[in-house]
Amino acid sequence: MAVAVDRGVVAAGHPLTAEAGAAILREGGNAFDAAICAVLASLAIESQLTGLGAGGFLLAHTASGEDHLLDFFVEAGGRGLDPTRRGELVAVEVLFDETPQVFNIGPASCGVPGVPAGLWEAAERFGSMPFTELVRAGIRYAREGVTVSPMQAYMFTVLEPVITHYPETRVLYAPEGRLLRAGETFRFPELADALERLASEGPDWIYRGETVERICTWVCEHGGALTPEDFAAYPVLERPPVEASYRGRHVLTNAPPSSGGILIAYALDLLERAGKPLELSDPDGLALLAEVMEEAQRARGRDFHQRLHEEGFAERFLSGSHIEEAAEAVFRRTAERRGARAAAEGDAIGSTTHIAVLDANGNAASVTCSNGTGSGVQPPGTGIHLNNMLGEEDLNPLGYHQQPPGTRVTSMMAPTIVLRDGEVELALGSAGSNRLRSAILQVIKNVVDHGFDVQEAVARGRMHNEGGVIHAEPGFDEAALDELERRGYCLLRWKGVNLFFGGTQAVYREPGGRLSGAGDPRRDGAAVVV
Repeated sequence: MAVAVDRGVVAAGHPLTAEAGAAILREGGNAFDAAICAVLASLAIESQLTGLGAGGFLLAHTASGEDHLLDFFVEAGGRGLDPTRRGELVAVEVLFDETPQVFNIGPASCGVPGVPAGLWEAAERFGSMPFTELVRAGIRYAREGVTVSPMQAYMFTVLEPVITHYPETRVLYAPEGRLLRAGETFRFPELADALERLASEGPDWIYRGETVERICTWVCEHGGALTPEDFAAYPVLERPPVEASYRGRHVLTNAPPSSGGILIAYALDLLERAGKPLELSDPDGLALLAEVMEEAQRARGRDFHQRLHEEGFAERFLSGSHIEEAAEAVFRRTAERRGARAAAEGDAIGSTTHIAVLDANGNAASVTCSNGTGSGVQPPGTGIHLNNMLGEEDLNPLGYHQQPPGTRVTSMMAPTIVLRDGEVELALGSAGSNRLRSAILQVIKNVVDHGFDVQEAVARGRMHNEGGVIHAEPGFDEAALDELERRGYCLLRWKGVNLFFGGTQAVYREPGGRLSGAGDPRRDGAAVVV
């Protein structure tokens, strides 16, 4: 009797996004076809987080054992303009869990997007189906609409100052003069038109010709700095993934100038140097994890950001005496730490999407895209809501508008793949700004160190140490948390799981070949096995 074999598994930030990718697997597509289709669908389904005006990264592991990292993140613009031109960012205040945060939006926050070029190149290089087939779900959901979920309605409320600041986005999210509510239908017909043209004309429709003239004219007239030369010169870059070893696994993740991947690799190295993994109920284990998180954050100094664009920086950062010194400091603080610290500062929401796919042949795709919080800017007639990456404080630590035109903006996003004996065991990534790297770290730890199945590994309570405060969701041993406080750590115990701690999507291959996946309950995450 024949044993049924899973064709593949898709994990995404919304059930419809996951199902769009799963439908492609059912039609015979590979993991890359499914991932590209899911991303294109997410542009309509999860429009408040991503879009054609966004940037992203795709980490691909092929059935033949090749690894490829495509960087199609946002670039700084301004070619041909006066270099002293400095548009004014528009500051808006949003209320996230009753904590006010200031975001910078408007035309001056917009960088050159990479999603259209990146998805097209990924389809040409790794896909097996025509782009016209992969884009069908995105066009359908953009034109016919999707039902707003309670989580999306909440995100609309959080991002209201962004998505209603300009009339072009206000009409999408507040078509009757108020924000769309859960159960109502969100439609984006101009996006459907844009996707149809992308499918028929390729990315040149956006990066050259009439559309780019329309985008750049509107942005520059309103204080931004994007030119047709910026779009025409935009490249999709292939970079070697950052590699790390962790307890017999081979970990692949994002490379500089993005910082998230090398900080995850750095943290995994520090954890492995501690020796045998400690149980999550052990206060020593929680203290070690907290100190590793803090050490990774401490490594993000001014020198770190200045050197991210240097050739070979990842190799130097992940080797040498400084990492041994960091490990010694972690172990010393874990043993000797005393004294409470200052309260945590507010942090960005993390408006990002991640999609992870495995197929039966051994292909794996891990792709993360983000529009930042969105700029609120949608040049009329384009269907493109532009990113606000040049206004994101965390991505511009050396100051706003300091990058020369053509500079690839740094990012915390870190699509990641874990190999066991040369085969993909886990593919994952996360939303969540600074918290995404601690989310990815903990999911890997939960699977590798503690043997949790992927759903439990993703759903289990998380912690994040930053700004002198350990944030902890429910699920940790209360006695262990009490002991951390006795040792002088400042804890903030959250009442429930929360999107603050990221939105991790993950897919997993068991040693026997069975596939499973997990969508993060902190968002609208879902997984579909085909």
